[in-house]
Amino acid sequence: MRASLPLRQVEKPWGRDVLPAPFAAPEGTRIGEIWFEPPEALPDLLVKYIFASENLSVQVHPSDAQTLAKGIGRQGKEECWLIVDAEPGARLGIGFDEPLDADAMRASARDGSIEHRMTWHEVAPGDFFYIPANTVHAIGAGVSLIEVQQNSDITYRLYDYGRPRELHLEDGMGVAEGGVYDLARWACKVAPGASQTLVEGPLFRLDQIAGSPAAEVAAHYPGALLVIPREGEVGVNGEGVAPGGCALAPSLATIEFDPAGVCLLARAS
Repeated sequence: MRASLPLRQVEKPWGRDVLPAPFAAPEGTRIGEIWFEPPEALPDLLVKYIFASENLSVQVHPSDAQTLAKGIGRQGKEECWLIVDAEPGARLGIGFDEPLDADAMRASARDGSIEHRMTWHEVAPGDFFYIPANTVHAIGAGVSLIEVQQNSDITYRLYDYGRPRELHLEDGMGVAEGGVYDLARWACKVAPGASQTLVEGPLFRLDQIAGSPAAEVAAHYPGALLVIPREGEVGVNGEGVAPGGCALAPSLATIEFDPAGVCLLARAS
């Protein structure tokens, strides 16, 4: 069985016809997302690349507790973003400049002012953000990123810049928090060429590894894990996996790390 996960290129009107290396969009297409199909051994995690040439919708996701309470199973969605490319002035919108109650948020979503009440963070490669469930957020134009998330497709759109797509105001208002994003707690700068723990749970773990993982990090990966090469090729069960790919490794022992390489390791908690 191949270690590399099958990928799916998803065309989006807000996607890009020129992608950052090592990707290339087929001629005449605008690729917005590249999905790696979650393997049976790790079905709870989804890895994507997202490429935005326009602002994406203002949206929010529920938590596991909220979807369980609705009787639709464990379908919550927490996610994190590692910026891999950003045009000058590219931004992410996360949370609000000042707290909003549900009525104010609903009114601002309806009249479009919600975009101006959000806090926008100018970004550069290496910026990292964790997005807890219930956090109102939007990816801005000119951003390319890796997203690691709970494997759920529940998204409530609150505002979509006039695009002819369905909004989900009532469902969204039922889960959205109108608070200020805690930048000190949820965001950091990822040093190039350095090992760094990015997420420690409770839903998943994510580490950047330069060379091979230290023993204290390796102890957190006792079983199957995902490997996302960033610099240099990684060997997984004898198969070479290059940047732009994502592979399932049965264990750390099946991975041959490039001493000069950098990769991400991920597993569900």
